Amino acid sequence: MRVLLIGSGGRESAISWKISQSSMLEALFIAPGNAGTKQFGKNIALNVTDFEAVKSFVIEQKIEMVIVGPEEPLVLGIADFFKKDPQLRSVSLIGPTQAGAALEGSKTFAKEFMQRHKIPTAKYGSFTLATLREGIAFLRSMKAPYVLKADGLAAGKGVLILDDLKTAEDELTQILLDEKFGAAGQKVVIEQFLKGIELSVFVVTDGISFKLLPEAKDYKRIGEEDQGENTGGMGAISPVPFANAAFMDKVLNQVIIPTVKGIKKEQIDYRGFIFFGLINVKGDPYVIEYNCRMGDPESEVVIPRIKSDLLDLLEGVATKTLSERDVQFAEHSAATVMMVSGGYPAAYQSGKIIYGLNSVTDALVFHAGTTADGPQVLTNGGRVLAVTSFGKTLKQALDRSYAGISKISFENAYFRRDIGKDVL
Repeated sequence: MRVLLIGSGGRESAISWKISQSSMLEALFIAPGNAGTKQFGKNIALNVTDFEAVKSFVIEQKIEMVIVGPEEPLVLGIADFFKKDPQLRSVSLIGPTQAGAALEGSKTFAKEFMQRHKIPTAKYGSFTLATLREGIAFLRSMKAPYVLKADGLAAGKGVLILDDLKTAEDELTQILLDEKFGAAGQKVVIEQFLKGIELSVFVVTDGISFKLLPEAKDYKRIGEEDQGENTGGMGAISPVPFANAAFMDKVLNQVIIPTVKGIKKEQIDYRGFIFFGLINVKGDPYVIEYNCRMGDPESEVVIPRIKSDLLDLLEGVATKTLSERDVQFAEHSAATVMMVSGGYPAAYQSGKIIYGLNSVTDALVFHAGTTADGPQVLTNGGRVLAVTSFGKTLKQALDRSYAGISKISFENAYFRRDIGKDVL
């Protein structure tokens, strides 16, 4: 099979690593890819939101399957573009249509979907500039902490959790009036704060049936002990110790099954991954958010734990025969720790030479924000590398990842030293 994988981050690095092992693969192209993905396929300089350019490449290279890694092309409707084009209809595209991607693209749509299908989530209100006064009144009716979410895509940085009412009112005004999050913040969801411990659960679905993938816990804050600003993720672990059989049974029956049934009932063509951002509140799961793709850095621990042929699984998604496919997981623990550029998630410098990549032998190094300059690999983003290891125990996996990190260096590199410690 000739495959085009869209994306350039750690998630795509992990997916390309896994797909390259498939006996079904003839050729793998990654657009635009990074310095790590070129080990597993051929990087292609494509603007992935220019669907006509993607079409030309797909036709020219006789691509049979397109896997969409990041959310933006999905929210912009790449799946709809393929469905409507006579030359592309026969090409399998892994990712939901625009209607399905709205589960991530609009927090308001996601909340309304959960209400319609009785899926547990926090109480909320949705407000625009025209209803700013009502939004402030809604904040005043709630207890601290206050949760504000930009309705649209904000690169993982559109969520604010604030302890002070006046600060929350000022932030709401800045988002709606001063466009703090740009177009993503033209609508704001204000949510009840849920106290508990978070985890991420993933399924792959053909819109009829689904397969549950390994769960993960990621660490979003830049600072240790979950202090400081939200990032795209500083590390992840899988499996999650508190996600026992009783809890996962609730997740299955109260969250996953109603979501997949809701997608089918609303006649949404959804062929791809669903990410459930959950919080465990006294043993009960609540949905914090949906994503219409795999998470990052969770992919870097979830995908290595899948023993089955990922391409075979995705062919089942494309042909709506997923129920006939088999998915198996490795029992071992996996842990990934992100190395990021100094200053991230605020201003940071790129173009720093990365040393020591070839000296890591007991871990997988997935590239997130890198570029190649001849034989040299340079930093090219805030989150640079994800160092993933396996172990019989979570502690063993974490020790191996940190040992791997100790061999890699670049100017102003930073990583959290406490990933997974809260659940050990």
